[in-house]
Amino acid sequence: MTRTEYPWLLPSAMAEAELPGDRARARRTVRDWVVDITAFLIAALIALIALAAIENEGSTPDPVLVVDSVIGAAACCALWVRRRWPVGLAAALTALSIVEPVAGGAMMVALFSLAVHRPFKPVAIVGAGALIVAPLQPWLRPDPDTGYLTSVIFGVLLILLVLSWGMAVRSRRQLVLTLRERARRAEAEADLRAEQAQRLAREAIAREMHDVLAHRLTLLSVHAGALEFRPDAPTAEIARAAGVIRDSSHEALQDLREIIGVLRGPGDTGEGERPQPTLTTLDALIDESRQAGMKVTVDQRVAAPGDAPAATGRTVYRIAQECLTNARKHAPGTEVTVTVTGGPGNGLTIEVANPAPTEPYERVPGSGQGLIGLTERATLAGGRLEHGPTPDGGFVVRARLPWPAA
Repeated sequence: MTRTEYPWLLPSAMAEAELPGDRARARRTVRDWVVDITAFLIAALIALIALAAIENEGSTPDPVLVVDSVIGAAACCALWVRRRWPVGLAAALTALSIVEPVAGGAMMVALFSLAVHRPFKPVAIVGAGALIVAPLQPWLRPDPDTGYLTSVIFGVLLILLVLSWGMAVRSRRQLVLTLRERARRAEAEADLRAEQAQRLAREAIAREMHDVLAHRLTLLSVHAGALEFRPDAPTAEIARAAGVIRDSSHEALQDLREIIGVLRGPGDTGEGERPQPTLTTLDALIDESRQAGMKVTVDQRVAAPGDAPAATGRTVYRIAQECLTNARKHAPGTEVTVTVTGGPGNGLTIEVANPAPTEPYERVPGSGQGLIGLTERATLAGGRLEHGPTPDGGFVVRARLPWPAA
């Protein structure tokens, strides 16, 4: 959260979150010093006025006048600890003001601080005590220029005014702190949502790169391995494998450019968008796998594959692509069966199955992310995907996707 530009203008209670460490709790801010000095001067001015009134009255002995002066000065100096012990100071000055008119100003400042820094319960208790003892001071040490009833009413109203003002200040500070905390939580939640969005985007890009590039790179690996282990193969076979390697490298590079173009944003690649695979391009994928030496049987029972929704057709293509890649890695030499059925209103079903391999082969480690990505892709498309081993040791992947009626 952005910090206040001038935290030293805030009360120390509100500046805690603005200053690092415990420095805000250990020291007053500049505003606190200004307020404390002002409160001390106001209390001292009221004490001097009361002391002058007592001296002009003439009936008070000089020793008592000296005691009043000392007590008044001590009460004013005690205000410097009002932030640390507001309850005890307010209660002590309330009791002291019963017999010492010069402590009245300090008592009012202490009551105000109590209402600002403490909740309602201690404020109500000490405030009720101040209202109860308010009639005693004019009765014990009356002011000759003011009537008893007037002094009592004025004292009660002044106490109520000070307490109300302090509670209003506290309420406003609590509101500001609450709004600040809400803003801090909102910023934290916004950062969390941004991080989650970035993570989801990265996962989506990683799945797309896996789906797109794994097929091409597997073809490269298969044919490069064949060239490595059969250097004496016929020239035509070597040329065909080299052609597949060249075409697969070109397609992988094009797919990678496409994904990078998505990361850069529109208008940055300088190339038009490549056409996305659909259900009609499934035959080209099958032919490409056959050219790589795979045995693939296709059972295509979709009357009008060009009418399939683009998102559904693209999902079917990616599922077939990933399944052929997995079969080439984990069950080489087996015959893969691809079955696609469905139509408008009935949905679209694709099933890719292969038996268990019968010949020894070099196992290729898998990440396990491909099938997870296919499941998420099918779910996002509004369908579902199931996969698992068959009783004869093979493997089957079956997905059902929506195809709304026309």
